[in-house]
Amino acid sequence: MNWPTNTRSPGRVIPKCVSYLSGTLALLLICAAAEAGTLVDARDYAGPAWSPYLAGAGIGVLSWLTFYFSDKPIGASSFYAHLAGFLGKLIAPRHTASLVYFKDNPPRVGWQAVFVISIIVGGALAAVTGGEFTNEWLSPLWTERFGDSITLRAAVAFAGGLIMAFGARLAGGCTSGHGISGTLQLNLASWIAVICFFIGGIAVAMLLFKW
Repeated sequence: MNWPTNTRSPGRVIPKCVSYLSGTLALLLICAAAEAGTLVDARDYAGPAWSPYLAGAGIGVLSWLTFYFSDKPIGASSFYAHLAGFLGKLIAPRHTASLVYFKDNPPRVGWQAVFVISIIVGGALAAVTGGEFTNEWLSPLWTERFGDSITLRAAVAFAGGLIMAFGARLAGGCTSGHGISGTLQLNLASWIAVICFFIGGIAVAMLLFKW
């Protein structure tokens, strides 16, 4: 695939990049559907759960209120950077203080901390009220594919978290920052990032659980 290289016409280059990414995502979705045999309809989910339409609308309203009252976008990755800064101050304070990022963004307990804690509490409440609180360390899908080792699952989750955090800082936002706040503002970079989120997620899921 030949990517456009004409840097003097960004107005033409960016739409082509979006087209390529959209085409790749569509191809992955078609392949996944073909492997599954039938398309999955979220409305046919038989288990107990909140309505995805109600939850999506709630997220949208929350975004409006966040912009209106605090003039800040919803995002979570900055909290983990601040948390790393606090840990760095405890373990290696001199080195942490010398880092350019923490000079410009000193670690502090801000609204991101409240947001992330609220996600955890809200997720627990949703699981309980939706009848999906399972209290299990390993999902049946993971056990069937990789066995019942909690150590392996913890190691993979930790490595995945590190990679995800690095990617979020590299992209300038996470799934909430780009996927919610950025896309609702019609930010082109956020739409490209979200398309890449889906491409990467589908590819990794197919590698882990299909082959």
